[in-house]
Amino acid sequence: MKDYKIGTKCIQAGYTPKNGEPRQIPIYQSTTFKYDTSEEMGKLFDLEASGYFYSRLQNPTNDCVAARIAALEGGTAAMLTSSGQAASFYSVFNIASCGDHVVSSSAIYGGTFNLFAVTMKRMGIDFTFVAPDCTDEELEAAFRPNTKAVFGETIANPALDVLDIERFANAAHEHGVPLIIDNTFATPINCRPIEWGADIVTHSTTKYMDGHASGVGGCIVDSGKFDWTKYPDKFPGLCTPDDSYHGVTYTERFGLEGAYITKATAQLMRDLGSIQAPQNAYLINLGLESLQVRMARHCENAQAVAEYVKEHEKIAWVRYCGLEGDKNYELGQKYLPNGSCGVISFGVKGGRLAAEKFMKNLKLASIETHVADSKTCCLHPANATHRQMNDDELRAAGVAPDLIRFSCGLEEKEDIIADIAQALETI
Repeated sequence: MKDYKIGTKCIQAGYTPKNGEPRQIPIYQSTTFKYDTSEEMGKLFDLEASGYFYSRLQNPTNDCVAARIAALEGGTAAMLTSSGQAASFYSVFNIASCGDHVVSSSAIYGGTFNLFAVTMKRMGIDFTFVAPDCTDEELEAAFRPNTKAVFGETIANPALDVLDIERFANAAHEHGVPLIIDNTFATPINCRPIEWGADIVTHSTTKYMDGHASGVGGCIVDSGKFDWTKYPDKFPGLCTPDDSYHGVTYTERFGLEGAYITKATAQLMRDLGSIQAPQNAYLINLGLESLQVRMARHCENAQAVAEYVKEHEKIAWVRYCGLEGDKNYELGQKYLPNGSCGVISFGVKGGRLAAEKFMKNLKLASIETHVADSKTCCLHPANATHRQMNDDELRAAGVAPDLIRFSCGLEEKEDIIADIAQALETI
């Protein structure tokens, strides 16, 4: 499977039916699984055998889909979660606990910012936020002796800043911690962060991977490359016996390729239970099969829309790394040479009121909390996903008060542009 191109992996990876078995990944819609003896089940609880006993921890449908996403990202193991938020939380909480510290890019999704700055802070985990274009000195100054990870987004939602993954990975590794990258907007079709030094990759599969706004979900992929055993004092949860799970030491039992995801499953999914429904996993798998061809169309439409609004007299500014002259153009060419995503951000002259009037008069595009699926939609983040942030926090996250996040769907680009044009005429 490693030799197949990524478009083939979208369709073939993770599931190979045997003679007479279902061609499509089956939906294992069962909470539990039957065994003939207690001894057989005991081996599962001791992590001495592979298998399934309760869908809160693992489910065959989910595992096939997770394996497909791992193959697309070039990872060694993966797990599905109930949402992208759960994936972000688990990815950090799996290696950081009360008294620890994490460095994060400030240009991240508003819900993730709130998760880190408010909820996880109440859990005793402190976060330092740095601008994605911070200097090397500012990035270095953000680390502390108790830092356990660095977090960022390939393409920030909704600021659309492109993270210099290689630079952040090098900084993380110099301090003996992994780099966690949310790759939701780019998808592995347009960027594979592990190839640039990232250690763990997360996704809101609700977005492009599903592609049709039909199922909420998330995923965590481990590269299998970060050597936790070099820092046993920093990562005791992976390198010392887990008394809550029969004394297993995850790095010894499962190696670097499986320790991180096994711990996340055996501990976090066991106790917190943010499992993805098998039905949602099935829907996401259908989306994965067309991911490569859909992403090309999303990017084609977004590029055309970005070029149109850039020249419009009623547009104050535009952000899209595919535009020459964009501040992220060079980073986009480095990490996203075949296209970035279908989302652009822009501001309408006249500020908040003008933005609201523009959105109110759109006919094809709809106002939604969602983003990155087959239908064109838009959002005013300052009044929605980021409304819990003050103006200073908004600016730090790259979210201007007049920012409109415009997600180009799979419709004909001429129709999308015509809709924008008629809505701008009303201002």
